[in-house]
Amino acid sequence: MNVTNYLKDKSIIVTGAAGGFGKLVSAKAAALGAKVTCADVNADLLQGAVKDITAAGGVAQAVVADVTDIAQMKAAAAKAVAAYGRIDVMINNAGVMPLAFYADHEKALEKWHRCIDINIKGVLNGTVAVYDQMIAQGEGHVINVSSIYGNFPVVGAGVYGATKSAVNFLSESLRMEARGKIKVTIVKPTGVPLTGLGAGVVNPEAIIGIVGHNGPEYLGAMGQLAAGKLDPQRLDPDGQNYVALDPGFIADQIIHAMNQPQGVSIGDVTIRAAGDHYIL
Repeated sequence: MNVTNYLKDKSIIVTGAAGGFGKLVSAKAAALGAKVTCADVNADLLQGAVKDITAAGGVAQAVVADVTDIAQMKAAAAKAVAAYGRIDVMINNAGVMPLAFYADHEKALEKWHRCIDINIKGVLNGTVAVYDQMIAQGEGHVINVSSIYGNFPVVGAGVYGATKSAVNFLSESLRMEARGKIKVTIVKPTGVPLTGLGAGVVNPEAIIGIVGHNGPEYLGAMGQLAAGKLDPQRLDPDGQNYVALDPGFIADQIIHAMNQPQGVSIGDVTIRAAGDHYIL
């Protein structure tokens, strides 16, 4: 069966592209023929990510940009247009996850403020930076990486969950205002220990809010994973007990959302491992 590749020659911007999940999405998009503008604050890692893409035969450029700075984001968008003539997709991926209880405010407050700046203002800035270009083109696509934490309030994630709820609101309002000229996709991963996002957690016990009474099971599984003692069956994506979702599967869903005809819009995607039933 012949499958149309709608990504070929599309101009795509990815924030947080220097490493981890953003780097992975950028590489997958470039492998399908997209022209990628990789944006990140870490210049050295960013150059390495772009070098890997071009070495594999892909097309990409590095643009150092802080998502919390609208001027820098507009400059990144301008460089995408200058290099590739247009902007077809903006992937607002950059984000941090400083889980903590309110009682942890002395340690968490500065990180919470940074979380608000990156997770909310960063998404808004990324959207604003590409909005006029997409409207002028008559088409475009904004993909915002949210989280299941944005679905409802839980203990230990008051600030982080609020930022992801805000991402959902920003996304849906854009979808309605753009009236089809800009497609919008919200991506909501569940707990993904292999993305590295957990490195920003202030208080590991704050995970209890999203796992509830399944906390002991979750902590036990993650402890075994960290120690290299987790049952191999729980690391097998072909098994129903698969527990540690590889970031590649999330990236594949973003690629799938982009790889659609203009008239087809995938609005909301939640990706989870079949065995992460402990997550509420």
